Amino acid sequence: MRTEFEAVAGRIPLPEGAVTTPTAVGGLAAEWIRPAAAEPGRVVLYLHGGGYTLGSLVTHRALAARVALAADAEVLLVEYRKAPEHRFPAALDDALATVSHVRAHRPGAALALVGDSAGGGLALATAIALRDAGAPSPCAVALLSPWCDLALTGDSVAGNEATDPQSSRALLSAMAGAYLGPADADTPLASPLHADLRGLPPLLIQVGSAEMLLDDGRRLLARAEAQGVDVTCEVWQDMFHVWHALGPVLPEAVDALGHLGSWLGRRWQPAEPSE
Repeated sequence: MRTEFEAVAGRIPLPEGAVTTPTAVGGLAAEWIRPAAAEPGRVVLYLHGGGYTLGSLVTHRALAARVALAADAEVLLVEYRKAPEHRFPAALDDALATVSHVRAHRPGAALALVGDSAGGGLALATAIALRDAGAPSPCAVALLSPWCDLALTGDSVAGNEATDPQSSRALLSAMAGAYLGPADADTPLASPLHADLRGLPPLLIQVGSAEMLLDDGRRLLARAEAQGVDVTCEVWQDMFHVWHALGPVLPEAVDALGHLGSWLGRRWQPAEPSE
């Protein structure tokens, strides 16, 4: 599955105007992606999707580069460890280590977290773990079709299975089991829909009305609003899971990333410690 995913996603062209520089975070492969017009002092940590079992620099380089261009920011894309070889909380530990790496190598920069699918859930869990540790929070967290409930309890999981070409219940269930191992599916840092969200930085959620994880986004909106978080949820009509990846050919993908860039543009600021 990893090989097939790379073969397909790796054909998506890198947009013009983005330069990639290989690097490493500890023992993890990573890349800095920098648009020519990137504003100094803006950094996005991009956490890729793939159900915690798939995904790499190859599969997500083009999407991360389009996020960089939309946000006028430097992006760090990292290959966190994947299941089943490395189960929860390995991916979260790697994400937290990467935040420390960014802050050591880009001191004083404003840091935003962006992730798609499982990477969206991981980005949210990372923000929660930083808050709980009393560490500086990111200035914003943007979630593209986030997978926030590994128990798959949303009504749209069944209701939209026929309209979402990217997912199936059987596949999501297998991926969740591979990542969770003995952990419960409602463990907050694995399924952050069940976490305490109070005190988190501003959140942007983008979901498609045709995707299976639609209710992950809608339920996250309701929970975040109830707990006083500054949250925006955009439901894109007839869009499927992580339609953003089809930026070269899909106008809605271009528009959604444009919305993401505008939203981030109003929130760039140096991080302050959580209370």
